[in-house]
Amino acid sequence: MPSLIPEEQLDKILSRQRELEQLLSAGPAGDDYVRLSREYAELAPVAAGARDWHKLHRSLRELEDMLEAESEPEMRNLAEAELEALRERLPELEQRLRLLLLPKDADDDKSAILEVRAGTGGEEAALFAGDLLRMYQRYAELRGWRFEIMSLSETDLGGVKEVIALVKGKGAFARLKYESGVHRVQRVPETEAGGRIHTSAATVAVLPEVQEIDIEIEEKDLRVETYRAQGAGGQHVNTTDSAVRMTYLPLGIVVTCQDEKSQHKNRAKALTVLRARVYEAERHAREQERAQQRRSQVGTGDRSERVRTYNFPQGRVTDHRIGLTLYKLDRVLNGEAVDEVLDPLIAEDQARRLAEA
Repeated sequence: MPSLIPEEQLDKILSRQRELEQLLSAGPAGDDYVRLSREYAELAPVAAGARDWHKLHRSLRELEDMLEAESEPEMRNLAEAELEALRERLPELEQRLRLLLLPKDADDDKSAILEVRAGTGGEEAALFAGDLLRMYQRYAELRGWRFEIMSLSETDLGGVKEVIALVKGKGAFARLKYESGVHRVQRVPETEAGGRIHTSAATVAVLPEVQEIDIEIEEKDLRVETYRAQGAGGQHVNTTDSAVRMTYLPLGIVVTCQDEKSQHKNRAKALTVLRARVYEAERHAREQERAQQRRSQVGTGDRSERVRTYNFPQGRVTDHRIGLTLYKLDRVLNGEAVDEVLDPLIAEDQARRLAEA
């Protein structure tokens, strides 16, 4: 049976893994150790699949040779049955291996910076942004990720104007990146006396959390200002200039952080968010150069793209990128059924990339 996987490609992967083992055993220092360890960890599942592939093909060849040499009917029957079982396993193994061999987003294993902002719809949009915040908090909890709010701006009625959170966990970005875009809600606001359905929106942006090893920001490119933190309605919430506004001058990117009472902590949080935004801007520029590839993926991750509608009267959630509708609104909003939306999105993305390959 002809294989869909080039054997020389698998041999190169196994050879590179052995090379990495030797380099790591030599005890490289600092950034080299981090870089080599990361490559080794990324290569490990592909190498394991390559070894399984080689083992299965060796077994197939041995059984085929046995059948050519064997004349005993009972032994031939046993060999044929085993051969058939291995042949049935082969397509599944090759499909899994092809997925592992797809070019991987280098940021997939990273934690995520999640930003939710109220869009059109006034107070109702801010209340919906709060619903999304709680959905992501609950989803992170169910997956065992740590959810840390880094910056939060609320309305007087308890809605959310803007929130920035760090979702700490391996692979958080790989799943949450599909949430980027415009989320719409259709429901009757509590303040609506006539019972009319209103449509409001919130925007979601998901960025990979990046470390200094990923991107270096020099002090000369920063303007840092401090001011007194304010609460809802504009009142001052403390008496020291603890809030921080940080501007990355080359790109004009601005981040503010005032949630901590310590200026030092606010500065550290602002730098974390700024680093992620600068990295994302550079990442976006690189992806624009690969526009054809980007168009073939599930959505673009653009904040202006409508990705999902939450319809309360019908109890449904519709993801417009793949035409998926679930009548599980409550379970999606409490985080329990978020994977039922994300899994088909990921599968669709993988299928398109496989078709391209």
